[in-house]
This record gives sequence, C-alpha cells and structure tokens, in this order.
Amino acid sequence: MNPVLSIQNITKYHGAYKALDDVSLDVHAGNIHGLLGPNGAGKTTMLRIINQIMEPDSGTILLNGEILRPEHIANVGYMPEERGLYKSMKVGEQAIYLARLKGMTRHDARTQLQVWFDRMGIADWWNKKIQELSKGMAQKVQFIVTVLHKPDLLIFDEPFSGFDPVNAELIKNEIQQLVSEGATVIFSTHRMESVEAMCDHVTLLNKGNVVLDGTLDTIRAQHRSNQYEIGLARELQLDALAMLGTVAPHASFTPDDVQSIVLQLSADRTPAQLRSTLAGATPDLTHFKELIPSMNEVFIQAVSSHE
Repeated sequence: MNPVLSIQNITKYHGAYKALDDVSLDVHAGNIHGLLGPNGAGKTTMLRIINQIMEPDSGTILLNGEILRPEHIANVGYMPEERGLYKSMKVGEQAIYLARLKGMTRHDARTQLQVWFDRMGIADWWNKKIQELSKGMAQKVQFIVTVLHKPDLLIFDEPFSGFDPVNAELIKNEIQQLVSEGATVIFSTHRMESVEAMCDHVTLLNKGNVVLDGTLDTIRAQHRSNQYEIGLARELQLDALAMLGTVAPHASFTPDDVQSIVLQLSADRTPAQLRSTLAGATPDLTHFKELIPSMNEVFIQAVSSHE
C-alpha cells in the first residue's frame, strides 16, 4: 500500500545552514508517526515544508501519491507549536473563520463546531475573546479548528504543551479516536512517554539527518543490551549466574531477603542458557525479565552516537 505521505530526498538550507540533509521517510495510513529530535534537529522545518509554508531546496513530497500542490492543504490539518489564534476575536467567530479557510461553508462549520465544543466541554466559550482564555483553554480551540475539516493527514507539534494531565489525556484520546476513524497523524514531541503510549512508527532526526526510522518495537529491539533483571531468594545462585555474564554492581537485597540483580549477558552466551540456569533456581527465583530500553534511553543513545 502506498504511503499517505512520502518525503523523498528533501534538503533545505537556511542561509548557509543545512536544516535538512537529503531526508526521506514515509508515513502510512492509519498510523501515528512520531517525528522526534532534539532542538535544532530539523523537525519544525520539515513540518513547515509539508504544510507548504516554505519550499525545499531539493527533493519531492507526495501526498496520496500526488506531487504536493497548494490545493492539497485542504487535506492537511496542522497544529503548530506556536499557536496562531487572534487574541481580540471571539472564539466562535474565529473558529468559523479558520474553518472557512479550509473550505467549509459557514453552516457546516457552525454545525460541526457546536458538536466539537460540546464534546470538549467548552460550549459556553463561544462568545468569549481568545485573550480571556487560559493557555490550555486556547489550546482546545486550536485543536478543534485543526481537526474540524476532517483532513486525511493531521500534524500535531507538541500538542500537549500547556495542558494539565486531565486535558492532556482528553486530547490523547481524541487523537486516537480520529485515527480509528481513518486519519493519519504526524506527532512531534519531546515527551517520550507520549511517544511510547501513542506512536506506531518513529523517525528520529538529528542535525537534519534521519538517525532512526522504524516501528517502536523494532527500534527498541535494535537497542536491546542483553540485560536481565533477576530476583533471587538466596545469594548462592550468583556463582552460576556469574558464569553467564557480569552482575551489575548495584545488586541489592530487599527487606524480605529477595535479591534483585541486573545481569549483563556475555556476548557468547544466549538467553536460552540463562533460562536453563534459572530453571534450576526455582523456587528461589522470584522474578525474571529482560530490560528493554525506553524510548527516552534510545533517544539519548542514538543522538549521542550520531554526535
């Protein structure tokens, strides 16, 4: 199946600075695709190119198999990190105006906005001015006008910024619901816990280059370190384990005499050999799990290696 969005060999300079260096990636239908990277990695430049706010110096972008053109903007919803609401306009008036810029009629815009305002618990904000709203309240309005015209592709740049945990969870659930209804999402954030909770696929940029690209499970598996956490009721089992690898120096005993250790399995030893050794430890074995790195650890490791 062809990707919804195909970015092919995009390069972009800001003066003498190369913000994107021959970047290619595909965003597939029905996915939440995380676009990650430290500050200055090129994420915002890429999002602005997709939204035709700026043009690349070279390369091609395809949306649903077609070369990206100005009229395609109706198929894209973009919520930038720098929110763009007019502070002196009333909420309802501004929402209708922004919806009409996306091609909706006034009647359809008002009808759908009333549904969304009720859904997000902000029905009584219609005649308030944006400047009367808190940052989080304005964020809800921005989210609604981003998704209102039901675009094929939704782009959220730090969508949870400014939200308290309750409203962050609300927006997360709404994004996942939109995906279940057929939308495709590009999700740019520094919050790795959100990436792990939401994303199907991630692309990590650093200094304008793609450092990592793949599904969440594949990337984490590629960065596994062959470390295992093992709980033992007796210290005597350490001798057998030491033949398989290195016991981490932060091994410790809990008050109930259960020893929790971290074993770094040697390169010439296999998980099967570890399981066989542990099989002889029962009932002294209390728990056993492989320590798979978090996305935050993968992020730091990949960026540091690229640096």
